[in-house]
Amino acid sequence: MDEKPTLLAEQITTRKKYSVLLVAVTLIVAFDQCTKWLVRENIPINTSWLPDSLNWLSPYARITYIQNSGSSFGMFQNAKVFLAVLAVLIILGAIYYVVTMDFVDDWTMAAAGLYIGGAIGNLIDRLSIGSVTDFVSVGTFYIFNVADASINVSVAMLILIVFIHERRKPTMSTPTEGEIS
Repeated sequence: MDEKPTLLAEQITTRKKYSVLLVAVTLIVAFDQCTKWLVRENIPINTSWLPDSLNWLSPYARITYIQNSGSSFGMFQNAKVFLAVLAVLIILGAIYYVVTMDFVDDWTMAAAGLYIGGAIGNLIDRLSIGSVTDFVSVGTFYIFNVADASINVSVAMLILIVFIHERRKPTMSTPTEGEIS
């Protein structure tokens, strides 16, 4: 009789765990695609824009609409098929990693959701328009989008999560000569 409540509790925990992942993926893809659409519809390509009241911010941050046919930092230009296949493999790898991890909490699932959502957002652009819409320009740094930012934040989160998890693991100490019996 005790088996049934335990199984039910495991199912609820599993649903909750994956719902965090799905919500994060859905929100990132939706926000990414919405912002890209707004930029494509309202700003001419290869131009920058800021509201007049924020012109003082122009040397530091602005919206600059470009189409990137490559990957991060403009590498691998015009490698659409290669980058699309790579994105699918990365998405599948990330899903596999999350499903097979020995420890998974809400933060890990949120970070994975940010990563997978960002990869899906850029993949949608590659498949639908042939390149990725980038528009966030900060200083002289490369121009990026919500999906790129999401991927970068997720990697930082995952590094921090793994670091914290490893620090919390009990250490196996070698017994000293006096402790051996």
